[in-house]
Amino acid sequence: MKKITLFLASSAELKPEREQFEIEIYRKSKAWTDKGVFLHLDIWEDLSARMGAEGSQSEYNKKVEEADLFILLAYTKVGMYTGEEFEKAFGQFKSKEKPFIFTYFKTPDGIVTDPSLEEFHQKLKALKHFYSPFKDSSDLWNQFNRELDRLVLDGFTEFKHPGDGNMVNVSGDGNIVVSGNTNSTVSINTGNTTNQTADKIYNIDKIDTANFS
Repeated sequence: MKKITLFLASSAELKPEREQFEIEIYRKSKAWTDKGVFLHLDIWEDLSARMGAEGSQSEYNKKVEEADLFILLAYTKVGMYTGEEFEKAFGQFKSKEKPFIFTYFKTPDGIVTDPSLEEFHQKLKALKHFYSPFKDSSDLWNQFNRELDRLVLDGFTEFKHPGDGNMVNVSGDGNIVVSGNTNSTVSINTGNTTNQTADKIYNIDKIDTANFS
């Protein structure tokens, strides 16, 4: 049985999403029994708050460094400890190419956000790190579940963002049909209108994110 350890970092405001994520991971692990894969999730509620030699947070950071996958959730802010855990995960990834890092931001829907959220967005942009918005627990799981399905095909040894790889340019008049195109970026120039870009395309019938500029 191959054990895959996940560390989920987020602030207290996302407790409901964290709890549902934990349930879904447990269900996925049960479903993958026949694949010989066991998913172990660490969240800060489950870890001991005992005082370590360097403070309790240092114990959490050790779990981050030992993880295979690191998932960060944010909503209206990115707390100091969540940010510190990301730094640990990213530093570990640069030196050992693990853990694979995923960041998800819940859409604020008009709620006032803390400056730390925009600061973290800018940090990810500078690092050229992909992140994804999500609406609710179901949307979050649907996105991450697809990531797990891709990773298991590679034995959790390699992670490629759906936008990685070669770009395919398709041009023509009238209707354009693209088939057999997965994990790619499709750019469409509509002439007198603006350029339209759709990425994270998993099959011909579904577009997860569309950006119009």
